[in-house]
Amino acid sequence: MGRLGFSTTESARLLLLGVFGVLALSVVLAEQEGENLSGLSNNPDKAIFAVRENGTTCLMVEFAVKFLVPYDVLALNGIDLITEQASFTLPRGAEIEGKCGSTESEIQITWKNNAYTLRIYFSKEFRDKGSEVWKISMVQFVYDTSEPSHFINAYNPGKHTASTRHLSALVTPAGRSFVCQAQQTLTLLSSDHQKGVTMSMYDIQIQPFDIASDFMFSEPYKCITDQRERLEETLPLILGFILALIIVITLTIYHFHLKLTASQPQLPRDRSMYKNM
Repeated sequence: MGRLGFSTTESARLLLLGVFGVLALSVVLAEQEGENLSGLSNNPDKAIFAVRENGTTCLMVEFAVKFLVPYDVLALNGIDLITEQASFTLPRGAEIEGKCGSTESEIQITWKNNAYTLRIYFSKEFRDKGSEVWKISMVQFVYDTSEPSHFINAYNPGKHTASTRHLSALVTPAGRSFVCQAQQTLTLLSSDHQKGVTMSMYDIQIQPFDIASDFMFSEPYKCITDQRERLEETLPLILGFILALIIVITLTIYHFHLKLTASQPQLPRDRSMYKNM
């Protein structure tokens, strides 16, 4: 009986080891990796990043990003503090990590030996009439004011975290990519005395869910700003075409009127006045 109990215990251990082995294998199979594809862009300011799962693209981001970060420096009197602005862009050579899910995804972009880290979180949700959309639900930016290339003589230097509150940005129908040439600006509140960090994105194409083809964005969904600018560009052309059409129609009608008038028989003149003379 004792030997039988030992065998049962050993079998349970083997079963647990098998379960853990399967779980570990599933984690390996579902491994997610980030890829930097910025070299494919001719724009020196634009970065292209992708997150892949099991060898298939599950998230893609293509944009140019500029940061405006306020920080304190000591005044010349050695007592007062004055606020300076550090302005810099997201470099193309950044390191990428990310996670993909059915309703939540994220991408993490790091550069300058972890002095800067940008995290963008995406989520899916249902709106009115059952339509499904995705959006940026949160943005977090970690920066180090002791990094001297952008922060010069910063007072009390160190790492700070700036993040958004209750964000719902770039709302896009599910299954489509968000496209916008115009600048999209977000304001993040920093742990450094609640200073406002400005993050500006432009020349954007983003898709965090439902990518059908590897390294290929799905059907684009243009931002309202681009649609308005497109309308402003085409409206003068449309109005000019309509005006030209009206002029052509008017001239054509006038031409036909002249032809009809010329083809009518001329009435004989009254010659009685000449006879009386």
